[in-house]
Amino acid sequence: MPTVREARRLAVQALRKAGIDTAGLDARLLLEGSLETRQLDPDRLLDAAAVTRLAGFLRRRLAGEPVWRILGEREFWGLTFHLSPATLEPRPDSETIVEAALEQLGRRRGEALSMLDLGTGTGCLLIALLSECRQATGLGIDLSDEACRTAAGNAALNGVAARASFRQGNWTEGLDGSFDLIVSNPPYIPAPEIATLSVEVREHDPRLALDGGPDGLAPYRIFARGLPRLLAPGGFIVFEIGAGQKPDVVAMMAAEGLELQASRYDLGGHERALIFAPA
Repeated sequence: MPTVREARRLAVQALRKAGIDTAGLDARLLLEGSLETRQLDPDRLLDAAAVTRLAGFLRRRLAGEPVWRILGEREFWGLTFHLSPATLEPRPDSETIVEAALEQLGRRRGEALSMLDLGTGTGCLLIALLSECRQATGLGIDLSDEACRTAAGNAALNGVAARASFRQGNWTEGLDGSFDLIVSNPPYIPAPEIATLSVEVREHDPRLALDGGPDGLAPYRIFARGLPRLLAPGGFIVFEIGAGQKPDVVAMMAAEGLELQASRYDLGGHERALIFAPA
C-alpha cells in the first residue's frame, strides 16, 4: 500500500496530466476525503479501502466532476453544508451577501428579525445569517423540493433548525407577511451562455440554479414587482448579481420604488452584492 506522500504525488501527476490547474489542492482534498481526516501524516500507509475510495474520487475528478461534489459537502462562512444534485455549491464569493447584510443590520443583529431567502439551495445564506443573528428566524424558498430538504438538513447540522423553515415555491408566489431582510443569490447566467461554461459547472450544477432567462435578468424582474410588499418598515434586500448587471438591476428596482443603498465587492474585485431599500 502507498503512503500518503506517495499517493498524493501520484494523484497530482494524474490531475496535472489532465490539465487540471488546481491539481495540488484537489489531490490533498481528495486524500483527506478518502482518509476521512484533515490531518495527513505523510508517512501513513493507506489501507485497501482508502486506496479504493481515492481511486474512485480521482476517476470522477478526471471526468470533470468538481471536488466538492465528489466529497458531498463544502464549507461556507465557517459552517459545513451538505450538497445534493439540486443545489449549487456554496461559493466564497457569495459570502459577500452575508457580509453586506450583517454590516447593513449593524446593531439590529441582536433583534428578533424575520428573514427571507429566495432560491435558498443549500440554505447557506439563510443559515449563515441565522448563525450570526441569534434571535432571528428565517424562511427559505426554492423551486426544488430536494433543495428544500437539503437546506433543512443543513439547518439541523448547523444548529439553527428551530429558527429556520424551508418551503417549495416559485419565488414570491403565495408569500405574505413582512420581512426585515430579504436575500437572494438567484440564477443570473443568460441561457445562451450556459453551454460555454466550464464542464464542472454546466454538467454538475443544476441548470435551474444557473439559468436566468435569455438575458440573465428574469429573477430580478420578479423581485422588483414582488418584493416591496414583503418588506417590513426599515427592511432591506441584498442580491447577488453577475458581471455587468448592476445598471439593469438598479433600473428595475428603481421603477418599483426600491433605491440602491450600497454595493459590495467580492475578494476578486467584482461588484457582487447590491443592497436595496424603499426610496
